[in-house]
Amino acid sequence: MKKAYRIKKNKEFQTVFKKGKSFANRQFVLYYYHKPEQQHFRVGLSVGKRLGNAVLRNQVKRYIRQALLELDHEIKQQYDYVIIARYPARELNFFQVKKSLSHVFRKSKLFIK
Repeated sequence: MKKAYRIKKNKEFQTVFKKGKSFANRQFVLYYYHKPEQQHFRVGLSVGKRLGNAVLRNQVKRYIRQALLELDHEIKQQYDYVIIARYPARELNFFQVKKSLSHVFRKSKLFIK
């Protein structure tokens, strides 16, 4: 995923949290905020220290980024997303992460039909 498509600033995270909506499953919480002027979706990731050491947290983030890269053509484009990894996400492999993220996006109706 290109760095231009990432949310980095705290102000942008807070906008998504306060003005957006959310949906969750056991592994992930998805916040989303509609931005009609945007051409491509942007993503912010939050993986807390509770999940484990830095190696494990970075692995979870890499899995999420790769899953989003593969699901890119299915996700609605004009949104900002913030994905928060919950504790059970630490035990997932890449394919389980992708399946779980697909579930969250599908349930929140953010997949293109």
